[in-house]
Amino acid sequence: MCGLMMRLKWCAWVALYCSCISFANSRLSDDTKQILSSFMLSISAIVMSYLQNPQPMTPPWAAAVN
Repeated sequence: MCGLMMRLKWCAWVALYCSCISFANSRLSDDTKQILSSFMLSISAIVMSYLQNPQPMTPPWAAAVN
């Protein structure tokens, strides 16, 4: 949600990474709708952040260095 609302690209990528880990650790009896909604939310956050600002992602620590 943070990546989607605040348009933070790194946060959206972390959300997608966490969704993949959640999918890998899920069991067959787990709710597939929740896993699918997690994927869709993270993918939509990535798409929305790159639609607003198509420049390549800068690491969050790069602003502190400059």
